[in-house]
Amino acid sequence: MTAHAVANTPLADGIAWPAPAKLNLCLHIVGRRSDGYHLLQTAFQFIDLSDELSFFARDAGVIERIVGPEQVPAESDLVIRAARLLAAHAGINPGVAISLTKRIPMQAGLGGGSSDAATVLVALNHLWHLGLSVDELAQLGLQLGADVPVFVRGRAAWAEGVGELLTSVDFPESCYLVVDPGVSVSTAEIFQASDLTRDTPLTTIRAFLSEGGHNDCTSTVRGRYPAVAQAIDWLGKFGEARLTGTGACVFAAMPNRQEAERICAALLPQWRGFVVQGCNESPLLRRLQQAQQVPCK
Repeated sequence: MTAHAVANTPLADGIAWPAPAKLNLCLHIVGRRSDGYHLLQTAFQFIDLSDELSFFARDAGVIERIVGPEQVPAESDLVIRAARLLAAHAGINPGVAISLTKRIPMQAGLGGGSSDAATVLVALNHLWHLGLSVDELAQLGLQLGADVPVFVRGRAAWAEGVGELLTSVDFPESCYLVVDPGVSVSTAEIFQASDLTRDTPLTTIRAFLSEGGHNDCTSTVRGRYPAVAQAIDWLGKFGEARLTGTGACVFAAMPNRQEAERICAALLPQWRGFVVQGCNESPLLRRLQQAQQVPCK
């Protein structure tokens, strides 16, 4: 904590704000723009595995991270970038200290960094009394990453474009077993790979819901990360194992939580497993509704 960081006085009710993980139920790469960005069709669904963020009062102009992952320098953390972007957009000079408790594996395809940034935008918009609309916050979030808008909006969605064109969809809220094989996958490396499929034919939401989909990154990731390939093959014995994002995490829908817990207990010792519930409404939306019933300090 820096010298100017005084006693941690919580902003508003002092209850932490969730930043949920997501799964890509499919990830189709349908083309590539002239600027190098990939055109996608993907299905986002939240799961009830969340990071937690808390916000504390600071003097005007002081925006700092007081707790966070050691491997991510505070100044480059998306939570700090999001807070500063929001303050600059609103033309204010506020102060805030952010405590980030990480539970979502990093560089694992679960969207933890993007979700953290979205929670900062949503929470501080409320705590700083800015009154920005969801559309404005989502547009700001797009400056931080293509996945940030879906976390800001807080609804499971079918996404197109580079991931920013969202249509809310209620997917089956399955119980999933998520396996983290303990490696970090570079998204940039996968999207730059020469063997990545980039010409999957366009589909529709209705077709996905009736026929399912796939992840175009799977073959490329398998070839470069043997631990991910091993996790896919192992989990595939118990269900349809799929990669989320560019990985490293893989997941499969389970018939029930009891069965998921049983399979999770059999994981290899070098892996981590998470038994989670799919959520079409983000817990961040519920937290915002709760906060709106409590006067901000």
